[in-house]
Amino acid sequence: MPHRDPAGWPWLKERLSGFRQATRPAVGRGAAPEAVPATIIRTAVVTDSAAALPADWVRGLAVDGRLTVVPMPVMVGTDIYGEGEDDIADTIAVALASGEPVKTSRPSPGQFEQAYRAARRQGYESVVSVHISGELSGTADSARLAAARVDFPVEVLDSRTVGMAQGMGVQAAVSAAAEGRTAAEVRDLTEQRLARTKVYFYVPSLEQLRRGGRIGAAASLWGTMLSIKPILAVEDGKVVPLEKVRSAAKAVARLKEIVVADAAARPEGRARLAVHHFGNPAEAEQLAAQLADAVPGCAHVQISALPAVLAAHAGLGVLAVIVGEDSAPAGPPDPVTRGIS
Repeated sequence: MPHRDPAGWPWLKERLSGFRQATRPAVGRGAAPEAVPATIIRTAVVTDSAAALPADWVRGLAVDGRLTVVPMPVMVGTDIYGEGEDDIADTIAVALASGEPVKTSRPSPGQFEQAYRAARRQGYESVVSVHISGELSGTADSARLAAARVDFPVEVLDSRTVGMAQGMGVQAAVSAAAEGRTAAEVRDLTEQRLARTKVYFYVPSLEQLRRGGRIGAAASLWGTMLSIKPILAVEDGKVVPLEKVRSAAKAVARLKEIVVADAAARPEGRARLAVHHFGNPAEAEQLAAQLADAVPGCAHVQISALPAVLAAHAGLGVLAVIVGEDSAPAGPPDPVTRGIS
């Protein structure tokens, strides 16, 4: 049976449990000197909602300001919604089905400046800000403008990816910050983790991606000619066509083959997988279970609904798989770990 822990990957949760608050040496009468200096968490992490992080995991780290997720706005018709602030999945699904315009935008520099200053007020010396690929959104540009307005170090990092591939980089940043590393070290370790992530996905139609300018008009012909079903990837920050398949069933089967081959090329027991969907949770559950069985040592496959800002471009029926690596031993052999849905 699937293991449904909404907090995300247990190994990272356990690793961070000892760093829930920045600690300092004990003072006062009778206080004994510590044998090992306490860890001081000096760097906060900021990201955007395109990182698709499990909601409960985020809440557990937001209390002391070590992680802030800035929502990316989604416009349905003339109404503007904020990821995480509004329940907009059904609204987007209905709009896409009816042909109503659905657009997205970057957060304002002011939102990032507010997040950075809030971290500073809570005692952090610096911030590492990790964002959706600059080829897909101007979010990192907004973050850079905000960073220039504050008088403390902010490292802005274009992840060159999206979804839980970006999220895995954010989780690496939080873990490195919890170890007391400097902002530059956190950035370097995050870049290393991001470089080892891949995004593969299948969409029933390329039309929504074409409308949003995320894929070229020529490539969108794949989805209209001869009922071809495309498999795509994110390469160097861009959405690129990967393969052409003649049916939805064959496309999903081929997606699984590509993911399994990628995971098999990783160090033994180190592959991490996440599955995203929009409007098709049963398909995502089935794919995740198949991947858990097919990838030795990968005990946990997170399943999560695609964030609204990504669902608006991918459209209904998308299945995306993120392949990455962790630096901790594989967890217990529960086949599927469920994230947000």
